Amino acid sequence: MKIAVIGPGAMGCLFAARLARSGCDVTLVDHKQDRAARLNASGILVESAEGTVEAKPKVVTTVPNNCELAIVLVRAHSTIHLNLNSRTPVLSLQNGLGNVETLCSLIGSANLLAGVTSEAVTQLDEGKVKHVAPGATRFGAWTTCPTGPAIKALTGAGFSVELTESPGQVIWEKAAVNAGINPVTALTGVKNGLLVEVPELRQLMRDLVVEAVKVAATEGYRFENSVVEVAEKTCSDTAENISSMLQDVRAGRTTEIDALRGEIVRRAQLSALPTPRTRVVWQLIKGIEHR
Repeated sequence: MKIAVIGPGAMGCLFAARLARSGCDVTLVDHKQDRAARLNASGILVESAEGTVEAKPKVVTTVPNNCELAIVLVRAHSTIHLNLNSRTPVLSLQNGLGNVETLCSLIGSANLLAGVTSEAVTQLDEGKVKHVAPGATRFGAWTTCPTGPAIKALTGAGFSVELTESPGQVIWEKAAVNAGINPVTALTGVKNGLLVEVPELRQLMRDLVVEAVKVAATEGYRFENSVVEVAEKTCSDTAENISSMLQDVRAGRTTEIDALRGEIVRRAQLSALPTPRTRVVWQLIKGIEHR
């Protein structure tokens, strides 16, 4: 199967390497020409407890027109700049809120699959990542897109896949979890595990998740399980992981705070719902981005 993995970050490298190892014809898409050239020369390396996976997918700067599936793993603020073929099935596994709406404006909804992945990955260097902990990849059709080919490709590459009839629900749940974990780790500089070990950080994380869940409820989303407990379990399961937002802060990159916290603040305002902790955390991360 011809698959384009869009985004050469930690998660993109993981998916590209494992799909290539499974026999898929993988193209990694990187909008930066100089980095694409270096990755073409060096390939991708994924370290994990099970061993090391090396792969050399073709790295290009534009999405091929002949791919049978495009997996979008770019940061939220880059989604609007993607040049996608509306006839190609697209699977978004991005963090944050608003990506699906942006993709629908670019390609429509008929060929769109959307969801999340809880694979824990840390970027060690360009094209080199550490798979810290396995997770689940949960997605479904946004409207009518067939899910079979994507499920077959991902399960064949060793990913744990769960199909959902409500992709919006799983996106909101992960957004709420990330809204508690990512900014707190980015502000304090700690790994995920410390958020459940330090009482003050644990309480702040819980408060942020609760605010996000209340905003989700204004859009009709209710969660069977406690999202706070999901966030705490995520921290425990990925105790040694460095969150993507902390990695961004350390590298001086623009974070996904607008899609994680800023979008929650915006949607809360539509319902006149106060989110004081969310607003402060969002403002602090925006300040860090402008240092």
